[in-house]
Amino acid sequence: MIATKRRIFSRSIIGAAAALCLLGSAAAQETLKIGLLANLEGPFAVPGQDGYRGADMALKEKNGMAGGKKIEFVKVSSDATPDKAVAMTRKAVEQDKVQIMIGPLSGDEGIAVKNYAKTKPDITFINGSSGAQATTLADPAANFYRFNTEGAQWMVGLGEHALSKGYKKTFLISEDYGFPYSQVQGFMASYCAKGGKVVDKAWVPLGTKDYASVIAKIPKDIDALVVVLGGSDAVNFLTQYEQAGGNKPMIGGSITVDQTVLNYKGKRRESLLGTASAGPMADSIDTPEWKKFVADYKAQFKDGFPSPSLFAYLYYINTRATLEALDAVKGDLSGGQKAYRAALQKTNFKGPAGEVKIDANRNGVGTTYITEVTKAADGSFYNKVVKTVPNISQTLGLPEADFKKMGLGSRDVPDCRK
Repeated sequence: MIATKRRIFSRSIIGAAAALCLLGSAAAQETLKIGLLANLEGPFAVPGQDGYRGADMALKEKNGMAGGKKIEFVKVSSDATPDKAVAMTRKAVEQDKVQIMIGPLSGDEGIAVKNYAKTKPDITFINGSSGAQATTLADPAANFYRFNTEGAQWMVGLGEHALSKGYKKTFLISEDYGFPYSQVQGFMASYCAKGGKVVDKAWVPLGTKDYASVIAKIPKDIDALVVVLGGSDAVNFLTQYEQAGGNKPMIGGSITVDQTVLNYKGKRRESLLGTASAGPMADSIDTPEWKKFVADYKAQFKDGFPSPSLFAYLYYINTRATLEALDAVKGDLSGGQKAYRAALQKTNFKGPAGEVKIDANRNGVGTTYITEVTKAADGSFYNKVVKTVPNISQTLGLPEADFKKMGLGSRDVPDCRK
């Protein structure tokens, strides 16, 4: 009888141990769903595909794990409109039950998702590539983080560079929404202060296909065009300007001569050589971190571009920050994700294009690269670094009082027509 009881007790102990092992194994395999919003529709469909590539790269570097959990991306798509971005974010959060959301891609989408984030205080939102200044500078959300610098920061120093090339009188063509307003402000703030003139501005809707009326307005006596268009908008304008016989040199916004546009086919393509632009990364950065990033991108994505686009880079660094903070708290998202957000605030790493860190508004502070379009030996085009401007904050290197006096970028801010 006693022996029988001992056998039963021993079996119970073994069974309990086995159950604990199974529970431990299940815990180790616990899956954390992270929403990932980019654009596979609309004018930024091609950039959106590269944004997904960048996020996938960051996850692959960690073998699909973070904080001791298996990470599953729940990918949703927008079309660069605020309403669609919020609708798809809401789907991921409220139906798919993601606990962290990465995205969106475009400027006004970012402002809209930031506002939605305020209604979901227990979910953490991390930017994808959106770059409108107002997302984090005006009425920020405490649970929205952006590890990249934004559109105005990306253009700091380009105004002086344009003047050094003799471009004293320019005409602006730009999309009419938040991100280009920021880009134009970053360019014009220094360009106007140093004596440059933007004689007129043509604002066009996202997704514009016919640029005939805009091209007809371009004055004959300007030195250069300032073109702040991206995706299919940039390709449409460049193609039609070429067909109209346009020959003015260009100063490009950060995504006007990005890899998603740069290697389009057309005669006008050759005239892009020498085009000045600026942004948070550049194709020719000469560091081990950037070279590894490019090599990994090419190895993983045979259908990608000759070099990672700005969108691949931005989704990569924001996703990497997301995952590193999860590691820091061992996957703990309890208590309204308080510990996780504290870890995000402290996240600081050396990314492919330099240090990645955020300020008190949870917005990136970093280096801007002034570039010019150059042809590689294989015939592909790339952006060559001609100057770097380090440690750019959202006040664009200006004293805070001067920046506040200027105000946020808009259709009319800044202005230097006369």
